[in-house]
Amino acid sequence: MFNRRDEQMHMASSSGQETIIAQGVKVEGDFTSSGDVVIDGEVTGSIQTAASLRVGETAHIHADVSASSAVVAGEIQGNVRIAERLELLESSIVHGDVDCQTLSVAPGAKINGRLTMGGEGKE
Repeated sequence: MFNRRDEQMHMASSSGQETIIAQGVKVEGDFTSSGDVVIDGEVTGSIQTAASLRVGETAHIHADVSASSAVVAGEIQGNVRIAERLELLESSIVHGDVDCQTLSVAPGAKINGRLTMGGEGKE
C-alpha cells in the first residue's frame, strides 16, 4: 500500500525518527511528534507532527490531525490540517473539515466535511 517509490524517498529523507502505532494498539490523549508517524491502530484525542503522517487501512482515528504531509488509507473522524500535500487513497474515509495546500483523492475515497485548499499558503 505505501510502497510507492516517491513516498519511500520522502520517508527516508526525514529526520530518521519514526513513531509507529501498530494494528491492535489503542492510544488515548494528545499525541505530539517531531518525526514521522505511522498509524495502523486506533487513536483518540489529537495528533500533531511536524513531519509526515501515514494512516494505514486498519487505522481508526477519532482526533483532530495536524501534519506537514499525509497519506491516508484508513478512517479519520476529526478535522485534518496538512501544511503541504494530503493524499487520500481509495480506502480512506474522512469525517471532518480538511485544510491543505495540495490534495490528491483516489477514486473511492470519501470526504464528509468542508475542504479548504491553499488557505494560508506560503508566499
